[in-house]
Amino acid sequence: MRAERSTGLDRLIGARSGKKFADQLGITTAGELLGHFPRRYLARGELTPIRELPFDEDVTLVAQVVSTSTRRMNQRKGSITEVLVSDRPGQTNGPSTLSLTFFNGIKASRQLTRGVVAMFSGRVGMYRGRLQLTNPIYELLDPEELDAEAAAKLAGRPIPVYPATAAVPSWTIAKAMETVLGAFDLESLPEPVPELLLRKYRFPSAAEAYRMIHVPENDAEWRLAQDRFRFEEALVLQTALARRRAQHAALPSRPSPARRGGLLDAFDRGLPFELTAGQRGVGELLAEELSLAHPMNRLLQGEVGSGKTVVALRAMLQVVDDGGQAALLAPTEVLASQHYASIRATLGPLVREGLLGGAGDDGVEVALLTGSQSAAEKKRSLLAAASGQAGIVIGTHALLSENVQFADLGLVVVDEQHRFGVEQRDALRAKSLATPHLLVMTATPIPRTVAMTVFGDLETSVLRELPAGRSPIATHTVGLVENPLWERRIWQRAREEVDSGRQVYVVCPTIGAGDRGEDDLDALDAATWGGAFAAPEPAQAVSVTEIVEQLEAEPALDGVKVGVLHGRLDTESKAAAMRAFASGETGVLVATTVVEVGVDVPNATLMVILDADRFGIAQLHQLRGRVGRGGHAGTCLLVTRLEPGHPSRERLAAVAASTDGFELAQRDLEFRREGDILGASQSGRRSTLRLLRVLRDGDVIARAREDALELVGDDPELERHPELAAAIDDYLDPEREVFLERG
Repeated sequence: MRAERSTGLDRLIGARSGKKFADQLGITTAGELLGHFPRRYLARGELTPIRELPFDEDVTLVAQVVSTSTRRMNQRKGSITEVLVSDRPGQTNGPSTLSLTFFNGIKASRQLTRGVVAMFSGRVGMYRGRLQLTNPIYELLDPEELDAEAAAKLAGRPIPVYPATAAVPSWTIAKAMETVLGAFDLESLPEPVPELLLRKYRFPSAAEAYRMIHVPENDAEWRLAQDRFRFEEALVLQTALARRRAQHAALPSRPSPARRGGLLDAFDRGLPFELTAGQRGVGELLAEELSLAHPMNRLLQGEVGSGKTVVALRAMLQVVDDGGQAALLAPTEVLASQHYASIRATLGPLVREGLLGGAGDDGVEVALLTGSQSAAEKKRSLLAAASGQAGIVIGTHALLSENVQFADLGLVVVDEQHRFGVEQRDALRAKSLATPHLLVMTATPIPRTVAMTVFGDLETSVLRELPAGRSPIATHTVGLVENPLWERRIWQRAREEVDSGRQVYVVCPTIGAGDRGEDDLDALDAATWGGAFAAPEPAQAVSVTEIVEQLEAEPALDGVKVGVLHGRLDTESKAAAMRAFASGETGVLVATTVVEVGVDVPNATLMVILDADRFGIAQLHQLRGRVGRGGHAGTCLLVTRLEPGHPSRERLAAVAASTDGFELAQRDLEFRREGDILGASQSGRRSTLRLLRVLRDGDVIARAREDALELVGDDPELERHPELAAAIDDYLDPEREVFLERG
């Protein structure tokens, strides 16, 4: 039969084998198998370096048999066959050898004789200090078993090694691939890459590339095929983003041109500090985009403490000056309340207290809406938003509920964009007749390649310069294994800060003993570029409850009030804890990562992060940004109980060595596996990125982005490129598309 991409794999390779492929690899169609690319290639006659095999992972390797022995088992019936293989023929021990154990392996004892070369597949284990494979499956590669014609045909051809499992080894996949390729008319495959781009980069056609990647004649073929498919992936992603950007730009929006003599001018006159050059530049750009009749769609990245909120507030005042409203969406009630208090304080006399009229030359009403407010408070805020009385409305997810209405919503500001999905963002947009302008803020610097891949539909601005008066933050790793006495010194150091009239944060990974961690303000997705990193250590992570108990009994802190802040406290308790800390009543605040973003206490100068190895680089950088926000120098202590040389301590060393958030974001991406940039790894699915790697392929992504923008600019609906449009629909199913609009 002639196969198509949608042809069931079981129809081609049999029901039993098809079920294995479905269960083990999630592959059910011929097209899905064609897209299952080799992870590497072996040269015929080349043996796999055994010392590089990863422990406790499924591997496929080529090795030569050194010796074989079989003996009867003492404790039960049957025999054990032990086969020693090597990547250096002649060596019988050391890191170049691997032990294979077969239980009742009669066939193995006959076939795996000295000198035989075979491909083995199994999970790498350990026995008596040596790596081994137990009951591996294998495929003989002895060229003497081939006839002369077949041997000549195969000579020099690379051997593809596929991502596999113990039940479906690489060579089984290769045999299935041979069957599928034989049943397929590759020339009938769609060609997503436009002809002009194939010529531009001298790429092979889709049909030729599939042959070259699965049955290459030489190394040059599979390398060229990989380059083509990497570019195709990048082009599909970037074209989807470019098309979305074009579609969004075509929507009608509410223009809000800057107005002389209004609230914004009054606000600027009253600022007690000079805006940085970066703040002025971004502000001018936002002012221009807000005045246009199509919606602004901008991502504002900024270092911790770079003054993003002031930039956002100036944009909100421009909209309010024109009679519109602005909404600020925050991820937690603590942060929403902080924004409410700080914006009111920053506006000073420009705040109007519940007067009719959303704004005027003399002021603007600012409303707060959160889920835990009293019914009366909610009613007042809802009425203020719906009537237009409140020019600025600040809230959490409560702003997204159906009963929240706005009179004239012109601007949506989303703080810490990774806390919200596209559905939540669009729910706010839908509350306006015209599409409101959108400003997304993040203090988590995003590497350029990631920004191009995930946030390609957002224009990006960056604030790097810190406002005058910001003090440097000194960061130190405190290893308790090598220096156990330093634990007492930490609390003595905290007492010194308190005695100097300062405040101290103590951050713990969990709330109570046995907890996995705080969920109310999780870090940026762990599988992407800065998430909470729960190191798989046997020791239980320290908790807020036990540290509070410890510090209340700590002699060095005798007489110092210790406060508590975490996500399980009710709203009033959280607010009271922050008030006491900000006022200086509380000397030491023990908290979870609920203080990670937005919390602003200028008098706090010391942050102690316990079990710091359980946090990601970006999160540690965020946390330490809570100190040194006033005129006093800040200090951050990264406390760890891990042994020196542990891989997780490399991350702590990186944070201690640099205060450049963009440099650290790049290091974070290098330290961790990239995961699935589009988020499939979060749901346990196979990665949506087959060959493209964001860290490695930045130049490919950049080229594809330029090409995609040109294609969409000339043909917004891709009418002249239907196969590319179909590839976008096929590759980016609705679940994956959500991750393209994380902004």
